[in-house]
Amino acid sequence: MASMTTTQQQQQPGRNDQKLSYQVAKTATAATVGGSLMVLSGVTLVATIIGLVIATPLLLIFSPVLIPAALTAFLILAGLVASVAFLATSAFIFYWMYMYMTGKHPVGEDKINYVKEKLAVAAQGFKEKAAELGSKGQQQIKGTVQAAEST
Repeated sequence: MASMTTTQQQQQPGRNDQKLSYQVAKTATAATVGGSLMVLSGVTLVATIIGLVIATPLLLIFSPVLIPAALTAFLILAGLVASVAFLATSAFIFYWMYMYMTGKHPVGEDKINYVKEKLAVAAQGFKEKAAELGSKGQQQIKGTVQAAEST
């Protein structure tokens, strides 16, 4: 038992040294990386400020040309994007209609069929109501004509 205790005591300092050296290495790495990133951040800030100082007079001089040119380029690009979007949408719609007409069951076909059935039921109801109102109208017209003839 005494030999076991001395063995554990001898291993403990080694582990503490390893943990300490690992922590020192982690801290040194973090400080180095953090410091490097801080330096790069400062260099980027200084370069941005110098670039703005140099570019501002040029931007002011050329702004009567640059602003309309940028606006025109934006409008052209927006038109092209919209055109491509409309083209893709119409191509998909034609593809979907082709799939639907050939019976290949495209996505959403069940919803279209459900709406079609609802419209057919509503149309049948309107047809019946129109026929009923038409016959009532004819009866009223006949009654009015007979009343006018009898007087």
